[in-house]
Amino acid sequence: PASPAERLKKNRQQARTHKMIQIHETDITTLSVDAIVNAANETLLGGGGVDGAIHRAAGPKLLDHCRGLGGCRTGSARITPGFALPARFVIHTVGPVWKGGQSGEAEQLRSCYLESFRLAEESRIKSIAFPAISTGVYGYPSIEAASIATQTMLEHESDFDVIIACCFSAADVTVYETALGRKPPAPSN
Repeated sequence: PASPAERLKKNRQQARTHKMIQIHETDITTLSVDAIVNAANETLLGGGGVDGAIHRAAGPKLLDHCRGLGGCRTGSARITPGFALPARFVIHTVGPVWKGGQSGEAEQLRSCYLESFRLAEESRIKSIAFPAISTGVYGYPSIEAASIATQTMLEHESDFDVIIACCFSAADVTVYETALGRKPPAPSN
């Protein structure tokens, strides 16, 4: 597999001709897209961070619906209605917990994006927004996660009208802009 630096370089080269991927610093629950992706836990019954925010904004019907899904394994995804959200659908995916990078985390994280895109395509979704999966309490390093996320987004860009990388902070925006080659990387010390 390519190193994070090699993936970033490849992403930068490809990004020059790709315009359908947008980067937003906003609350994912406010986006009026066909689907938002939830960085869920294996129970799909809500939690902290993005998962909790999506469950609160969607209302109690989302929790009721998720109870019938039987959970979700790491790297897999499930789709539900958006209920009270502006998004029509929620695609729930379970990212890996960072264990140092030698336990298959990159493959599991890539699988989260691939499975989310597969469900989106099956449901004829044309606009989708992703959070930075696994980078919160699961501890996945932002730069490595953004490299995997943007590479997978670039691979699926032609299938969608818009793909949004929804960032929690300005620092996350910079990481995604750098991964897409839209901003030069910060000098290293």
